[in-house]
Order: sequence, then C-alpha cells, then structure tokens
Amino acid sequence: MGKGKKQKAPLPEGIVPIADNRRARHDYEIIETFEAGIVLVGTEVKSLRDKQVNFADSYALLKDGEVFILGLNITKFKYGTHANHEPDRTRKLLLHDKEIRKLFRATKEKGYTLVPLKMYFKKGWAKVLLGVAKGRTKVDKRHELKKKDANREMARAMKKH
Repeated sequence: MGKGKKQKAPLPEGIVPIADNRRARHDYEIIETFEAGIVLVGTEVKSLRDKQVNFADSYALLKDGEVFILGLNITKFKYGTHANHEPDRTRKLLLHDKEIRKLFRATKEKGYTLVPLKMYFKKGWAKVLLGVAKGRTKVDKRHELKKKDANREMARAMKKH
C-alpha cells in the first residue's frame, strides 16, 4: 500500500457501486437513511452499468402515497436507438408502506427533505440510498470543515508517534 493512500473497507457481498452524492453530505445533515428500489426502463440500466449518472439538484418527493425522484440525470445510452430513455425523467422509487409513512412524517417537519445519497446494484437490482436531511447554513458547513481538518491533523500526529 502506497504512502498516504487510505484503504477502503470491503463492500458487502453482491454490492456494486454506481455513484456517490458527496455534495449532499456537504450541503445537508443526514438524519436517517432508507434503501429504495428504482423503476427503470431498458437503456437506463445499461447507462447505470457505465456509471453515467449525475445527482446534481436531485431530490425525492412524496405524492399520493408514492415516492418519486426528480432531477436525477441518467445519461442516454450511447449505443441506444430511437427507443432511448429521457435523461431527466421522473422515476418512481420502490419502498414498503411502513417506510413511506415514516418518510411522510419526517418530511412534514419544517426544513427536512429527501436527498439521494448513493446509487448501487445490490444482487443485480438498482438501488438508491435516500437520506432524510436538514439543510446546512454556510456557518454549519465551515464548522464541519474545521472539525474534519482538526480530526485529520490529530490522526497525522498520532501516526507520527
């Protein structure tokens, strides 16, 4: 292992990462997470296997007892034909009724929103990790960065001794 490289923890069996929404963890404080399936059309799966997804400005919305994800951009499949999918279409998320009720109660509170955190394949099925999140202010973000820097410096000092 090279100097300065951090070894990643092994992923659980059958999980293949697609994309990670690092910006969401910076902009929001994540309260709770839920794993949801996602309804996709043919060429979307092929684009996901090529890791052609962008989380910018995406969020989830509860409507009529169902959960939908908006703003998630899955790039058109480069070898697709006229039957290719729309990149920015609204996609339905698959959750149990109990989880949907829990999400409804959580988002009813002021300032909470549903943000996609990760996408991955789990045993061949596309999954989205949704986070119930509260927005951070600029001051909160700066405080969080200072805390991370302090922890990093402390880790370096411990490693030297």
